[in-house]
Amino acid sequence: MPTWRERLLPKSVLGMTMLLLMASLGAAFSGTVLYAYYEYRLNKNEQRVTNFINGFDKNFKGAINAIDTERENAKSQIRQQLGPLEQIAAEGSTLGTLLKNSSPSVWFVHTLDESGQPSVGSAFVVASDSNQTLLLTSFNTVRAATHQPGPTVSVSRGGDEEKVQLWTWEEDKDLALLILPKTNQPRLNWSSDSPPVKTGDRVFAVSGYGAAGGSITQGLVADLSSNAIMSDTQIGPAFQGGPIINSKGDVVAVASRAYAPFGFPSDGVFFSVPIHAACDQVLRCPSGTPNAPGQQGH
Repeated sequence: MPTWRERLLPKSVLGMTMLLLMASLGAAFSGTVLYAYYEYRLNKNEQRVTNFINGFDKNFKGAINAIDTERENAKSQIRQQLGPLEQIAAEGSTLGTLLKNSSPSVWFVHTLDESGQPSVGSAFVVASDSNQTLLLTSFNTVRAATHQPGPTVSVSRGGDEEKVQLWTWEEDKDLALLILPKTNQPRLNWSSDSPPVKTGDRVFAVSGYGAAGGSITQGLVADLSSNAIMSDTQIGPAFQGGPIINSKGDVVAVASRAYAPFGFPSDGVFFSVPIHAACDQVLRCPSGTPNAPGQQGH
């Protein structure tokens, strides 16, 4: 009786050939399947790598943008925190910048008082066109020139000296308007805030007198009302009539040594005239912007 091997194995050459052919076909089919699976796994791995790289680039850029945003937010918060400190204690560079920006619009005023002694102050440009320039100053400085005959009033800035015409004045507010025969002079912006300052704000007085073409001093607002700003800014004779500016360089008031809105003189602190009060009489200010002098004379 033949064994199971004898029964399975072919006994002829043809049978052996068919067996080998079938084995070869089976091996080829298995190889094809294995290769296809290999290609499938390879493609899947490549897709995963590609997705990871693309996702990494996107996440990396997102992280960088988030860091940049946080940095800018932090810088903005720091600037906001430093703002009040800068107003409270202005550095020398801050004072220098304010003086440099404002001094082209500020002139030194010199004349004589009723007894023939020198009377000085400052004035600043409030309007200028192709015909003339309007300068606002302190009545106290040019008081003697309001009488006839009166002394000549002159202004100087750097090496430039000019005679000016006293056009009008408002004694109660210690304001006077001068007309300068020069054209297209730079003017200082007026603060549009209402009120222009708050108690505790840092303010700066600018004079047209100084070795650098001007001088500047600073102080704190102690109190304010609709008709006066009180501060401890030191107003020497050369500063009266000059601008009081805020930390942005905008005019908030006119410096004065004589203004007494409450009927008593100052003692260590000075009352300044809010800048928009100049529009009541000495200036014409349509839409709040000065562009013409008030009525001539008192």
